[in-house]
Amino acid sequence: MNRQDWMKNVLRIAAVYNLIWGAWVVLFPQQFFEWTGMDPINHELVWQGMGMVIGVYGFGYWWAAQNPLVHWPIVAVGLLGKIFGPLGFLINYLSGKVSFEFIYTLFTNDFIWWIPFLLILRSARKAGKLQWI
Repeated sequence: MNRQDWMKNVLRIAAVYNLIWGAWVVLFPQQFFEWTGMDPINHELVWQGMGMVIGVYGFGYWWAAQNPLVHWPIVAVGLLGKIFGPLGFLINYLSGKVSFEFIYTLFTNDFIWWIPFLLILRSARKAGKLQWI
């Protein structure tokens, strides 16, 4: 087994997850809010737009899985989103703009990917692939 196989598998799983989650949010924009007992959202289009963006990340992760060490910038951009998303939640929660139940999206969309994405970027750095432009 190739040392990059685990990276490829992580990125493929992330790709499939993002495509499914993105499609779910676009097709059923109120369902998450119903399941968590949160108030329905007024502007479904914004939430659906977020679903579209997350779905597009799925394509990026799938392409990055072909050679994770070469396509590390896709992983880096994904990791930034997975850091800034929870930061945005925290800021909005502390200012009273979002319900605490919204944190449920962060576990599967963000937190679980931090370590594997960081390890992929670390491997890219060790392999001499990680270059800053």
